[in-house]
Amino acid sequence: MPELILTLIRSMISFLILLALTRIMGKKQLSQMTFFDYVVGITIGSIAAAMAVDQNIKISNGIMGLLVWGIFPLLLGIWGIKSMKFRHFTDGTPSIVISNGNVQERELKRNHLTVDELMLMLREKSVFKISDVEMAVFETNGQLSVMKKVDQQPLTPSQMGLSVEKEHSPTIVIADGQLLKKGLLKRGYSDKWLLGEIMKQGATHFEDVFLAQIDSKGNVYVDLYKDQVVQQQIIQKPLLSASLKKVQADLESFSLQTEDPEAKKSYQKHANSLKNTLDSLLPYLKE
Repeated sequence: MPELILTLIRSMISFLILLALTRIMGKKQLSQMTFFDYVVGITIGSIAAAMAVDQNIKISNGIMGLLVWGIFPLLLGIWGIKSMKFRHFTDGTPSIVISNGNVQERELKRNHLTVDELMLMLREKSVFKISDVEMAVFETNGQLSVMKKVDQQPLTPSQMGLSVEKEHSPTIVIADGQLLKKGLLKRGYSDKWLLGEIMKQGATHFEDVFLAQIDSKGNVYVDLYKDQVVQQQIIQKPLLSASLKKVQADLESFSLQTEDPEAKKSYQKHANSLKNTLDSLLPYLKE
């Protein structure tokens, strides 16, 4: 068999086995959480590369090496989940390198960290003064976790005694010109209301929109396929209909969100009233 064809076959086998092992070992291996994971990842990659191009290595030996280095760490990981002592043996333990603004020199030496390296990792966390740090932990994955002192932390609404409106995650409602009705209905809005919103930003049909996203306040971000197109004049009657439908949808959404029985009843009552009004006006709001 020609050498190029043999290399192609070996490479495909190596790739498929490596892909299967990656899926089996999970996302932790991809992130290389610890030194142990790092070593395993490099070794598996080296075996796969050698198996693909080195004709002196039998395919069976390469496959065996990949299976051992793929399955054995998986078994050790399962053992580590059940045994904290074993997990500490394989992954190590975090080290506190700064406490109350004081550098722990012994921990730095134990982890082979220099002051310059420590300051570099602090600057990556937007910390330039050690005195601002309450505690810094050198994690088992080589990253530094920093907790600032209370007077250096950002002020939050809860600390000020302010209540803030609950928000849900932004929802994609149009992608590649396709209306995603499931997400739209989940947020309590109709496709007619959405059409009115995208018309405000220059679209005439859902197919004109590359991407549309709605936030918890009903604001719609729209990205058109043709960003340089001059926005067309909005057709007023359909827009009025869409705006009223938005109000109705908002009332229904508020009814679902509130935990106050009286407010829930009021929201639903006005939503139903507005729906009846819309049904009677709808024939006159068409162009």
